[in-house]
Amino acid sequence: MKITKVYTKTGDQGETSIIGGKRVRKSCERLEAYGTVDELSAHLGLLASMLPEGGDKDMIIRIQNNLFSVCSNLATDQSQTPLYDSAKLADGEIESLEVEIDKIMQLFTERQGFVLPGGAQAAAQAHVCRTVCRRAERRIVVLSEIAQVSPEILQYVNRLSDYLFVLAKKININTGVSEIIWQKVCR
Repeated sequence: MKITKVYTKTGDQGETSIIGGKRVRKSCERLEAYGTVDELSAHLGLLASMLPEGGDKDMIIRIQNNLFSVCSNLATDQSQTPLYDSAKLADGEIESLEVEIDKIMQLFTERQGFVLPGGAQAAAQAHVCRTVCRRAERRIVVLSEIAQVSPEILQYVNRLSDYLFVLAKKININTGVSEIIWQKVCR
């Protein structure tokens, strides 16, 4: 897709068009949802730039591609516009995250309790991605209370935050950086 013009001036009054052409306020729940997913994708791009070539980096790029579909899905008012195929997650993407989570979980020898986000720089960035992902999930839930949201979208984003949590732990293990365990005792 060739971009011919970056600015259109059509959003200068605080409105934008969603898929199907409907104009909405830039403060609406729909834009909050897909805007936060877009923010997550940008954070994932930073994480990918920190990772060596190979499996984890490839998985992050795959996730970024999926998040474009998630954004397209959320940017479609399904009560007025049918979903384009590009706005649908491919079959098996949720399961793909689950497989990756299960593989990473096998690396952990013991349960450590709650960890403070951090460690190696890439692990810390994975934690930033995880928290932005959780915020995106909350924004999608708000949208789902007033508009139709495909159920697999919420499932995918929920599973993605779990993946990012275990990926951060894996990065710390691989780099030999110890995690800091939360010391407060719950009573």
